[in-house]
Amino acid sequence: MKIVHRDLVPHGPGRVKLLPEESEDLWHLYNLIAKGDTVKSQTVRKVIKETDSGRRLDPERVRLSIEIKVEAVDYDQEGGLLRIRGVNIKENEYIKFGQYHTLEIEQQRPLFLSKDVWDSLALDVLKDACDPAASADLAVVLMQEGLAHIFLIGKSVTTTCSRIEASIPRKHGPAIAGYEKSLNKFFERVLQAFLKHVDFKIVRCAVIASPGFTKDQFRSYLLLEAERRQLRPIIENKQHLILAHATSGYKHSLKEVLDTPSVLSLIKDTKAAQEVQALKAFFTTLSNDPARACYGPKHVEVAHESMAVQALLITDDLLRSSDVGTRKKYVNLVDSVKAGGGNVHIFSTMHPSGEQLAQLTGVAAILRFPMPQLDDIEM
Repeated sequence: MKIVHRDLVPHGPGRVKLLPEESEDLWHLYNLIAKGDTVKSQTVRKVIKETDSGRRLDPERVRLSIEIKVEAVDYDQEGGLLRIRGVNIKENEYIKFGQYHTLEIEQQRPLFLSKDVWDSLALDVLKDACDPAASADLAVVLMQEGLAHIFLIGKSVTTTCSRIEASIPRKHGPAIAGYEKSLNKFFERVLQAFLKHVDFKIVRCAVIASPGFTKDQFRSYLLLEAERRQLRPIIENKQHLILAHATSGYKHSLKEVLDTPSVLSLIKDTKAAQEVQALKAFFTTLSNDPARACYGPKHVEVAHESMAVQALLITDDLLRSSDVGTRKKYVNLVDSVKAGGGNVHIFSTMHPSGEQLAQLTGVAAILRFPMPQLDDIEM
């Protein structure tokens, strides 16, 4: 994301003009824009004009600039759109003051964002969004016979690019010939999806994961076809095709792939890897030393009051709450833990580890010292 213009006071009011350049920038904007903010951008409105005689003309689409006070934000990952709903705060020829309108923000459509208070989390999101290293630098092909998913793993979001399904006959008896033919057709479809979605100018490496030998078979097919068709991106990057084990080709197996040491070493600087490691440390502590780990808003709050929080794990959903009081409470918690020397890990619910933490109330902590008394407090 590009900051075109910036005029803000940290922990005070201000305005920025932003240009989302990639699909992941829309996710950053989703985290950045909150209820009560104002957003100004270009929009298209269908209007019906009348002649002097009162005859209504056919509807026409008019492009205009509109500024709204935000009431709700929705991120459409599949459509690559951010929808911002609110009331118009500057009357114009086509939209009255106080009238509701939904702005649709897509890549390369600039917008002005104004906040009464640019708190520390908003400033962090703004900084991360404009970091060129935040692109999707890992691709994962998760597969089993007859099913494959292709994912792009970015710093803040996991995108499901393609799902390929095929019926593969059994590999026994006279059906063996049909099995080989069907498997090659399936591999061809996965290859086409791979070529469409994986750009090695951006992606650092591609992990092919599966149970059994499906991953090995597909990698061999990929390399043979690349040589036969002279697919230069694959030939030149064959050393960046990494094999890993997965228990299935379904999305839930993505977490175990990201947890593989060989994969972790490749993505150690990305947010996805940091989330995986932090959550693993929490569950290890919860299992081996349960008095030094807690989860749930009440338990974490009590632990923090005792200055016991060494590492705070929290989902971005809580920090993006539509309730201003709830959002402010968790922003203050994050700031306070950081000020006390603790580590804070903000989990994206668009990553598997974030989904897992969300199922565990969305907030958890590893403690500096045991607090067995937390068991006596209702969650």
